Amino acid sequence: MRRDVAPFVSVENVSMRFGAVEAVRDVSLAVEEGTLFGLVGSDGAGKSTLLRMAATMIAPLAGRIAIGGFDVVKDRKKVKPLIGYMPQRFGLYADLTVDENLRFFMDVFNIPRGERIRRREKYLGFSNLLPFADRPAGNLSGGMKQKLGLACVLVHEPRALILDEPTNGVDPVSRQEFWDILKQMRQEGMTILVSTAYLDEGEKCDRLALMHKAGLIETAAPADIRADFPSLEDAMIARIRDVDEELANEAFQR
Repeated sequence: MRRDVAPFVSVENVSMRFGAVEAVRDVSLAVEEGTLFGLVGSDGAGKSTLLRMAATMIAPLAGRIAIGGFDVVKDRKKVKPLIGYMPQRFGLYADLTVDENLRFFMDVFNIPRGERIRRREKYLGFSNLLPFADRPAGNLSGGMKQKLGLACVLVHEPRALILDEPTNGVDPVSRQEFWDILKQMRQEGMTILVSTAYLDEGEKCDRLALMHKAGLIETAAPADIRADFPSLEDAMIARIRDVDEELANEAFQR
C-alpha cells in the first residue's frame, strides 16, 4: 500500500463477541481503493462477523471501522450509499422476475429514471441475465441467483462491494463467471472486500487476510502467503496449525 494514500477501508483493533463467544479479536487491516481483498480461513474464524460490521449491520464492541473516511457507526448514513453488501443469503424475491427484482432495488435506491435503462443493460448484460429478464427469480439456477443478487447490489453503483462467500455452493462455471464480473468491477476502480471458502478464488485476490479462531494470522498477497509451500491450501493449513499449537502451549503454561 502506498504510504501517502489513506486506505478506503480501514479496520482498527476491532473486536466483537456474542455472549461468551469471541467472534472477532483485535483485528486490524487496511484495504486500498480499487483493490480486490479476500478473507479466508477456517469456519467460525470471524469472517462473516467482520464483514457485517464493515457493512454497518452490527457495531463492533471495540475498535473502529472507516469506509471512505467515514466511521461505520458514527457516520452510518454517509457510509450506506458508498457500499453494496451481499450476505450469504441474499434477499431476492422468488415470485418476482429478474427485471422486477432489479426494478425493486432501483426503487429502493431512488435511481433516477433516466439512468435506469443504462444500468439495467449494464448489470444484467455482463451477468448474462438479459435473456432471462422475464423469468421468476425462484426458477433460476443457484449461480444465476447469485449473479442477479450481485446485479441488484451493484445497481446503485457503490464505491465498495462487501461480499460474504457469494459463490458458496455454486457450480464451477458460474463461480468463474461471477469472478469475471468482480474483476471487471475492480478494473473500473471499485474496492471489493470478499470472503471465500474456495482457495482458488483466494488466488484471484490482490491481497488476502487469513483468519482463524477470531483472530487475524496474516495479511499479504496470495503469492507471498504460499511462497514456501506447494499451494495456498498447504500454506493456510500450516499457519493454522502453528496458531493452534501456540494457543495450546499458552493454555498449558497458565
